Amino acid sequence: MLHPSYSELMQVVNSEAESPEEAIVNSRYSIVIATAKRARQIIAGEVPLTDDLNENYDVKPLSAAVEELATNKIHILPADD
Repeated sequence: MLHPSYSELMQVVNSEAESPEEAIVNSRYSIVIATAKRARQIIAGEVPLTDDLNENYDVKPLSAAVEELATNKIHILPADD
């Protein structure tokens, strides 16, 4: 089981939206794409943004990306219309 859950991650990402109509993320797919992109950046050599992950080198890039999203270290930008 993924922790945090998709619904918890969606709440974190959408916490900055002023109303439900302005939600940045409306599906799990958006969460998956965002974390996959960030994981690829980490694989390419970028340093994870969470302090405890920098000390533990055994953390997988996808786990690091999920943790960054859950702690609001990275943000998903809304799509332009």
